[in-house]
Amino acid sequence: PLFCMRNTKRLAEGAKMRQIQPKKTLVEQTYETLVDAICSGELPPGERLAQEEIATRLNVSRQPVNNALAMLKSNGFVEETGRRGVVVSEISPDQFRAIYEFRTAVEPFAVRLAAERLPADAARQAEKIMKDGKAAFFSGSAKAQVEADIAFHEMLYHWAGNAIILSTMRMNWQHIRRAMNLVIREGVTAETSWQEHNHIVDALMRGDVAQAVAEMEGHIVRAQAKTMEALERPRP
Repeated sequence: PLFCMRNTKRLAEGAKMRQIQPKKTLVEQTYETLVDAICSGELPPGERLAQEEIATRLNVSRQPVNNALAMLKSNGFVEETGRRGVVVSEISPDQFRAIYEFRTAVEPFAVRLAAERLPADAARQAEKIMKDGKAAFFSGSAKAQVEADIAFHEMLYHWAGNAIILSTMRMNWQHIRRAMNLVIREGVTAETSWQEHNHIVDALMRGDVAQAVAEMEGHIVRAQAKTMEALERPRP
């Protein structure tokens, strides 16, 4: 017992052991696959989701599909329609208005926290994110542009060092992805957004917290305007 105690203490004090990362369950993998398809537009609003067909397509049993659909329903991505069964939910302007109202409160606060808790390699991280964002923009890929935009904001959440902000905004970003893909597909350029990202980072690197917060507030307001315009535009 003494040997075990000593070895346990040694591991706790000095050893750097790689943490075991649990594998994702079939339900989690099915859920993420369906969310990606919905957010990218591969599964458009109104698309019927038949359990049997999805299970065959993903090479899984109906049980993980059923559980994944229940999660999608609780998170607002799909809805029951009676005889048609489960379909992909419409993109709701009211929902996105609420999300952006939430963002106008949370993201400037995240910037304030980030200014206080900037990591030592913040400049290097920002340089890489900005480089990846530029490459995504010039690639013309909507998926790459959306992922790069999410990566920028998640960098700020990590700098803020607040796990609640990170986890809460990750769920909201799943919905934001849907709208962003729509905005990009309709030809709205993301170049201005990356210029605004650059202004936020520059202000943080200079230690100008008030300017960084103001830049973020303006960024969210303009992003909301572009998103709402796209969502409220009549569809053919």
